[in-house]
Amino acid sequence: MRATGRTLLADLNVFVTIVRRQSMRQAAIELGVTTSALSHRLRKLETELGVKLLNRTSRSLKPTEAGAILASQLEVGLQTIDDALGTLSQYRDHPTGRLRLNALRDAATLILRPVMPRYFEQFPDMHIDLGVDDHLVDIVEEGFDAGIRYGDRVPQDMIGVALTGPQNWVVIGSPDLIARVGRPAQPQDLLEVPCIEMRVGDNSRYPWELGNGPSLIRIDVRGPFCSNATEQTIDAALEGIGFAYCLESRVRNEVATGRLELVMPDWASEGPPFTIYYPSRRQVPPGLHALIDLIREDHGLARLATRNNT
Repeated sequence: MRATGRTLLADLNVFVTIVRRQSMRQAAIELGVTTSALSHRLRKLETELGVKLLNRTSRSLKPTEAGAILASQLEVGLQTIDDALGTLSQYRDHPTGRLRLNALRDAATLILRPVMPRYFEQFPDMHIDLGVDDHLVDIVEEGFDAGIRYGDRVPQDMIGVALTGPQNWVVIGSPDLIARVGRPAQPQDLLEVPCIEMRVGDNSRYPWELGNGPSLIRIDVRGPFCSNATEQTIDAALEGIGFAYCLESRVRNEVATGRLELVMPDWASEGPPFTIYYPSRRQVPPGLHALIDLIREDHGLARLATRNNT
């Protein structure tokens, strides 16, 4: 039986990561090392095993027949080790370490900011590194542990966990604007009044979705101002520049104080929940598990029981 020391296991993990990512550069980013270091480790592993594992050209990287067989068998074994260590880590009373998250701006404001004080009070040895970005990013390639997007935007190869219930989208307007141009009563009325256009993460203009199910209507509104940031959209609505479309939870205070009014509330649209996602091959880190539980409890959802709960 071949001895499997710590170095050999590390080199085997490097090999499996390269095969899975099909890119030396992306594997290096995931593992936090340089591509030259990966190449050195791979050559060392092939020398030690006496078998060529990868065929590399300037354009492609493919495992040899022997490499493909080895990678397939190693994936199972390394996942078993990773799951075992992850299960053990759940017994820690106080998670420690750094957690890198990438979240939408609205998610950072609505669901992360409210739980941060309690999270750091309960887990003072945790450090959260938050990247706020409305563009969809490759969290593995960029080195994030998890991302937060709307449920319908979670990549297919990721595990997704709903953090909230469905999100309500509404049309709002300032009292001054309504007095000036009138209050829209039907979706088509929005085509006759100034509206604040929306631009989403892929830089495309987003039509407003009104109503639900079979009655859902998409309205391609027009107006003097377009923004990809909720803060600027709400500010423009407060200034009476146009009617706006946003999450109801983002303007709850403004509506309660009368600075903004809900328009056509019967045409509010139910959208997907905020969802946290992470690579399916990884056990949920204890610090991430604890954060998910806090957010879900805040929104009346059950605690996360297993890593594959949604």
